[in-house]
Amino acid sequence: MINTPEQFASANKATIDSLLALANTALASAERIAALNLNTARSVLEDTVSGAKAVMAAKDVQEALSIQASLAQPNVEKAVAYSRSVYEITAQTQEELSKMVEAQFGEFQKTVAGLLDKAAKSAPAGSDVAVAAVKSAIAAANSAFDNMNKAAKQVAEIAEANVAAATNATVKAVTASAPATGSKKKSS
Repeated sequence: MINTPEQFASANKATIDSLLALANTALASAERIAALNLNTARSVLEDTVSGAKAVMAAKDVQEALSIQASLAQPNVEKAVAYSRSVYEITAQTQEELSKMVEAQFGEFQKTVAGLLDKAAKSAPAGSDVAVAAVKSAIAAANSAFDNMNKAAKQVAEIAEANVAAATNATVKAVTASAPATGSKKKSS
């Protein structure tokens, strides 16, 4: 219940500030991903040209195959690093947005509690049951929000652990197969 034009203006300003903060966070994330993509594209182009020159400079097929095999591991490591960077940017953005939503929800809770207290004080006799029911519904909504927030954090932690495990497994697999690939090619 907004009683004065100043309260209305303040509420509108707070809403606009919140939307602006969300937009800035999303744009900053997009900017970071765009920069990562540009730097990755530049690096891939340079590596491709360098690798092609090295293969072309090989004296025989055996040396060309050996050079090509030696380029595989760094490329996989760079792909893993790129994926990790994208994940980190996304996770940081999600965390920032989550904090903003939590803060807004906290403010909403305070506002509703204040309005409910005012309504309870000015409510007619016998409306205690209705006020208690509304308070109970608000408590249930708060509990549901907290549970949802905890579950989302657990999912994020599990995803982060899975990304780390997959990254380590990929790097280990490439590291283990790179010398084997090179030795198989040389013994042929």
